[in-house]
Amino acid sequence: MSGTWANMTAADLGRGIGAGKINPVELAEAFLDRIETHPLAPRIYARATAARARGEAMAAAARAKAGLRKGLLDGVPVSWKDLFDTAGVATEAGSALLKGRTPGRDAAVLETATLQGLVCLGKTHMSELAFSGLGLNPVTATPPCLNHDKAVPGGSSSGAAASVAFGLAPAAIGSDTGGSVRIPAAWNDLVGLKTTAGTLPMTGTVPLCERFDTIGPLAHSVEDCAHLLTALSGEPVADLAGADLSGARLAVLETVALDDLRDRPAQGFEDGVARLGRGGAQIVRIKVPEVAEAMAMAAVVFTSEAYGIWREVIEAAPQKMFPRILERFRSGANVSAVDYVAAWRRLEAIRRRWAERTAAFDAILLPTSPILPPDADRLMTDDTYYVTENLLALRNTRIANLMGVCALTLPTAQPSCGITLMGAADGEARLLRLGSAAERALL
Repeated sequence: MSGTWANMTAADLGRGIGAGKINPVELAEAFLDRIETHPLAPRIYARATAARARGEAMAAAARAKAGLRKGLLDGVPVSWKDLFDTAGVATEAGSALLKGRTPGRDAAVLETATLQGLVCLGKTHMSELAFSGLGLNPVTATPPCLNHDKAVPGGSSSGAAASVAFGLAPAAIGSDTGGSVRIPAAWNDLVGLKTTAGTLPMTGTVPLCERFDTIGPLAHSVEDCAHLLTALSGEPVADLAGADLSGARLAVLETVALDDLRDRPAQGFEDGVARLGRGGAQIVRIKVPEVAEAMAMAAVVFTSEAYGIWREVIEAAPQKMFPRILERFRSGANVSAVDYVAAWRRLEAIRRRWAERTAAFDAILLPTSPILPPDADRLMTDDTYYVTENLLALRNTRIANLMGVCALTLPTAQPSCGITLMGAADGEARLLRLGSAAERALL
């Protein structure tokens, strides 16, 4: 495979197709060959969809030749997390509980993306039923991490991130319930977009917590994420032209998000904030005490819904699950309906308060994760280490899910240390434009 293609952004590959310099069929074959031969591919892809990719690439090539391309990414191949239904292809969500589950129809976003010309390379490994931010999955596979060969890659969109980081896909589609796009993106030096719940239809996806589940891209650039969001939604692409940080008001969230930061994530974040300031942004620091209150309710609103959705399936064969994930699901059984309803009513009030407190800012800044990717072997053998790292991994990303907003993680000068920009609910276009300017300042 051309090393150039393996390292190019999805947008640049799309421009190459549009200019007649790249044939979509040759491009798809190059990535399929890489999936077939790369030594790490079995830990990244649950299964490739070679026949589908070839057919879609041929159609894209015909459109390009006829001058009828659907958009910038028409003919660009991408990977899909193994919780998006794919017609006639197993979709098992990283779980032995769903082994052999083969849907008859594509997920809604996959249908839209196919109509927009994206080429489906295959399904990537993930955390079991998407219920872990670590990316550790001894049931199916634990994908590799770009910067740490003995570390977990982040989850639950673990294979999605690895497919892009290791050059086995130009971009990937994942899901994010509490940080599952942003953590693996950050730990593998990628850009990851968490959309607002409801922005993209979840029809045909294996659920975790339906009130929090969202879909988002992982890619090499903000531009890629903008065009991937368009391919998933069919809506116009965000305008990134001329994006500038001059006059942007950015607030560093001090409540919870800066607690217990390890040295390198702290260095990456502070360096990133300084670069954004030098790029023209006005930086202030804020506290929102209600965030701490919301975080304390996470166990109530997340685990109870997850177990409510999966209890019947899990308890029919609990021995098939990794005990740590089984334990996490079962913790939801202890939440009463009264507590669940009360927590959601309070969370909705906190969301309104958050919107009021942050309305004057273009984005809220925080470290994507307070920790570096943990050691995979130690997670399997050291109970205290597992509990500590698992709790910290998704702590910061969970804030955006609880507040009901969109968020974008960008790489910093420190490997595996991302900086997050949190936008407003339904503010993806504005956040992507700001993120494009921030991306340049962080280089």
